[in-house]
This record gives sequence, C-alpha cells and structure tokens, in this order.
Amino acid sequence: MTAIQQEQKNWQQEYLQTFIQRYTQRTQTSKNLAQQYRPVLADKTSIGFNFSPEIKELCYPIAVERSSGSRLWDVDGNEYIDILMGLGINLCGHNPLFVQTAIAEQLQRGMHIGVQNALAGEVAELISDLTGMERVTFSNTGTEAVMTAVRIARAATKRQKIAIFTNSYHGHFDAVLVRATRTEYVKKGIRRAIDCKAQSGSFFGKLAQPIQANLAANLNPKAVPAATGIPASAACDVLILEYGNERSLDIIRKYRHELAAVLVEPVQSRHPELQPREFLHQLRQITQQLGIVLIFDEMVTGFRIHPGGAQAWFGVQADIATYSKIVGGGLPIAVIAGKASYMDYIDGGQWRFGDDSSPQIPTTFFAGTFCKHPLALAAARATLQHLKTQGIALHEQLNQRTSQLVSDLNTEMKNKGIVIKFTSFGSFFAIAASQSAIPPIAMNLLSYHLLAKGIHLRQGDKGGFLSTAHTDTDIHTIKQAWIESINELKTGGFMTD
Repeated sequence: MTAIQQEQKNWQQEYLQTFIQRYTQRTQTSKNLAQQYRPVLADKTSIGFNFSPEIKELCYPIAVERSSGSRLWDVDGNEYIDILMGLGINLCGHNPLFVQTAIAEQLQRGMHIGVQNALAGEVAELISDLTGMERVTFSNTGTEAVMTAVRIARAATKRQKIAIFTNSYHGHFDAVLVRATRTEYVKKGIRRAIDCKAQSGSFFGKLAQPIQANLAANLNPKAVPAATGIPASAACDVLILEYGNERSLDIIRKYRHELAAVLVEPVQSRHPELQPREFLHQLRQITQQLGIVLIFDEMVTGFRIHPGGAQAWFGVQADIATYSKIVGGGLPIAVIAGKASYMDYIDGGQWRFGDDSSPQIPTTFFAGTFCKHPLALAAARATLQHLKTQGIALHEQLNQRTSQLVSDLNTEMKNKGIVIKFTSFGSFFAIAASQSAIPPIAMNLLSYHLLAKGIHLRQGDKGGFLSTAHTDTDIHTIKQAWIESINELKTGGFMTD
C-alpha cells in the first residue's frame, strides 16, 4: 500500500468513526432493541442494510413506532420522510382516511374466516374493470400468487418447465429462487465493461464490441439454486434467460414443447432502468404462437404505473398476472387474475343454476385459510374504488413528479461529474446500477446518510417510491438529502468524481 493509499484509508476510517458515533447516538433505542431481541428473534430485517465488518455498529434497522401520510416516527422520536412506502404498498401514503374508515366499518361487522366473504365478488369485479383481466382469485402474499399462477400454467399446458429472467424477483418459493451460473454473470460483467468503454469513446471498447456481441449471443439457460437449502432438483425445470436479449426468444422457441410458462417482471425492481417495450411485444407474440402461458408479475408495477398496470403501459396483455402491494391499501392480500381459459382451472369454469350445465375444466389445487380476509378485502375495495374515482390523472401527476425528481438529481450528478445515474418507472425511482460507478461500501453508507437526514428508504437498489401523500416540500427535501449525502461521501473519501 502506498503512502497516499494509506493516508486515504486513514481519512476514511476517521470519517467513518465520526459518522457511526453520530448515527448511533441518534438511533440508540433502535440499536438497543436489535441487540436485546436478537437471541429470540430470527429476522433477516434485524441486520439492517447489507452487513459488512467495517460498519458492523450500524447494522440494525430503524424501529418504527408510528406512521401517517408520507411520514414515519421511530422509537427515538426521529421523524422521517418515507420513500420505502411499505416496499411500494402505500401509493396514497400511510394509513389514508378512506382505508381507515373501511377497516373500522368492517371491524364492527367481524372478521369471519373460512366462509364466503360478501365483498369478494365486488373486489374481483373492480380488479377486472381496472386491469381488463377476465377472472380473479385471491391469496395472501405475492409468493403464493406466483406459485398459483405457475401451477395453473402447468395444469393448462401439461408441461413442466418455466422460464424466468436474471435479476427478476418472484417471491421466495424454491422454484423461482434460482439464478444463472457464475459463468453467465462473468460474461455479463465483461459485456458491461466493454459497453462502458465503447460509450466513453475508448479505442479498446470499440475494438472489443464484436466480443461483446458474441457473448450476448451465447446464453446458457441452466439454472442453479440461489441459496442454501434449495434443492438442485428445484432448478431442473427452470430456464434462466436474459431480459431484453433477443437470444432469449430463440431459447424459448427451442424449448417450446417443454415450457408451460414464461414468468416476467415487466420492469424489474432490481433493474428498473431496463424497460424493453419491443422485447415484451415480441415475447407476447412468440408465447402466443407457441401456446406458452405468459405470466406478468405485477407486484410492484400493478396499479402504480397506470390503473391497468404495466400491461396497459406497454400495450401487452398477459395470460395471467399477479398483483399485491397497492391492492390491499396496507393490508396483506394478493391477486391472481387472467384469461378465463386459465383461471377456470381454479374452480372448473362457468356453469349456471336451472339447467344441466356443470364445471368442465379439471381443477388444480388452491387453498389458504386467510385468503379473502374481511379486513383485507374491505381495504382493497376502498383502495380500488379510490383509484377508479381518481382515474388516470392520479398516476400521471405522480409519475411526472417522480420523473422531475430523477431529472433534477441526474442534472446535479452530471454538473458535479459524479458517475451516478438515477432512473424511474412511474413513481418508483432508483439508482441505475448498470449505469453508475459507486463502490459497494459507499452504496451501503449512502443509505445510512439518508436515514441520518430523515429519509427512510428501500434497501438494495437505493431508491424508493413516491406517494400522493408526498408534498412538493417533501420532494425537495428528498432531493437535497441525496445530494448532500453523496457530497459527504465524497468528502469522506468513499466516492470520487
């Protein structure tokens, strides 16, 4: 290590120790709770953001005591502008009055489980009206909804394999907790490096572009388990493809007699800068031609980008779509919706009283004690009625405000010569990882700097969600906090121009 490098390391350590002391003093009760209950509470959230030894003393979550509108208050009395927004749930802010009222009224009527809920048909009809889907059923979580959609596709096609895309997230059941081989990630890293060189005008970058094209054309769809505890057999019926790469379409054609479904996050929550409209249209055309079920996982995009979700935004109708997050207005609920020819596998299809009709479709298995929970359905009805009443203007205004925030941040980064690019999709925004140069430790510290400035955000891709509860003043504060945090990390030696 050179003398200059040692000096920089010393400067970083001094800055870090000062920041850790300031942050932990501000959130001492949250830290104490994490330590107190760690022996009994097995909870990955209790780690806080990504664990690393140098910031071990910061590795605990903010314990929140109260929420309202765009705000959270923690157990130390600190107030935050929230852009985590329940991981995207709270399109209209925390605890909106129309949801409060609906829940209070339903509580008076009871929480009857295991019987048909009088609200179920009405909520299904509202979802059908907004999304254009023909039939609807309910589950509790996004994971359950995706599991059910895949099971329906397999029942309908009598095929076993499914295809998913690298960087997508579809819940935590074994069949989708798979990833590409390490070789594929290495190839992608090389391609990204060549692309950056080419964009900068580098002679090497331009010279290496044929290599990049060759790597992109040679995809290996083999899937391997993404975590310990997942059996290798779970990956056998899954193909891992690259989103937006036309070579993926060729692989789908190759496996057409084995594929039950292609499962896609139209805009990936882990990679929101990729919004491949034309690719989605081609994917729809190919799956339709080959009799493969196209499933849209709209957990994040559903009811956020547009009342009709990403399908309406991109002009692509999936065979089945799954929704959660926004639908429940803050309560746990998920939705499986789709064409009647597929959804009929839930209950056997259409029949009527008073004639000799009967269910004609063989059913697959579907159940859940808390599906159609009365409080969740009451909140869902209130939320969907609100969206229907407000119309597209709600989404257009929120999308525009988010786009302006991202534009302002990008202008500031460009003016300062910082290689960070922000991106947005509707009212979801994030740092575009593939277009930014920020060391992992700096990315981790950025989260804590924002928390120290009263901005509560999502982990991983370092972005968040705006809601209709966020004011212009909130958005200005969010923007300034990002700019100041990045400047401070530069001062501390963790980021360079």
